[in-house]
Amino acid sequence: MFGIWRTEKRGQAGRGASTGQEAQAVRQNRVLTEDGEPLEYLTFPLLERTGIIGHLFSTRIGGVSRGECATMNFSVERDENRENVLENYRRIAKVLDCQVADMVASHQTHTTNIRRMTWADKGKGILRTRDYADVDGMVTDEPGLVLNTFYADCVPLYFVDPIHHAIGLAHSGWRGTVGRMGERMVETMEAQFGSRPEELYAAIGPSICRDCYEVSEDVAVQFIRMLGDQVATPGKEPGKHQLDLWLANELILRQAGLLPSHIAVTDICTCHNSQYLFSHRASGGRRGSLAAFLVLKD
Repeated sequence: MFGIWRTEKRGQAGRGASTGQEAQAVRQNRVLTEDGEPLEYLTFPLLERTGIIGHLFSTRIGGVSRGECATMNFSVERDENRENVLENYRRIAKVLDCQVADMVASHQTHTTNIRRMTWADKGKGILRTRDYADVDGMVTDEPGLVLNTFYADCVPLYFVDPIHHAIGLAHSGWRGTVGRMGERMVETMEAQFGSRPEELYAAIGPSICRDCYEVSEDVAVQFIRMLGDQVATPGKEPGKHQLDLWLANELILRQAGLLPSHIAVTDICTCHNSQYLFSHRASGGRRGSLAAFLVLKD
């Protein structure tokens, strides 16, 4: 298994391959492709224990893209070879035991817009042209429909309702987080499916950690006013702050009514692990895109 940095609670990064993964919020997984090459992906044991979903978060390991996008890239816009991206999708579909045609992709523009997806949407954004735009969150209660969102430092948010058999997947960068995307997802699932916050399970996925995420004072002030100064600590330079998107999203989910024991929070930073995960900040924007996938089992 690829050796990764895991970020401890107080922002101290620890080096080395993962151990004791059952006790960790995020588990590394490895399978072999048809070519015998390793393909690695990440999962959340908390979500798996609901027993009703399949899910994963991609890494850079196991695809066919080349150059800056090597190797498991899911952005057609960043990879000049569309067939490489489709092959990467096919490999992930095999892991999830589904077809690429069963997937539907978001159209992310750092909004808090959420769309309910149905079987009429399958293939959109991957094999078919989207007929929607500006969608950073998706929900569904249709088994077999695979939700798909994209990342390279921003926060993936997974939601599972094991009572009403519904799921949600969202992209939340700093703009989405200050717009309380997590809470918007909870509200949408309540309105669409009758979900109750205390029955939901959520995961905050691999993304940039506080130590790596320096922001300007005007951004930090928005978070401090909303959640307190614990989420944005003074930076190394005047007028700069280190923003903790993991904590900010966790606090928002708790304020939305989720139980602390129903929230898994990543300890894997995309920027610290830029050889394993794509990071916009670490690469200066020269990178591919990671992807999150979530599906209700039949």
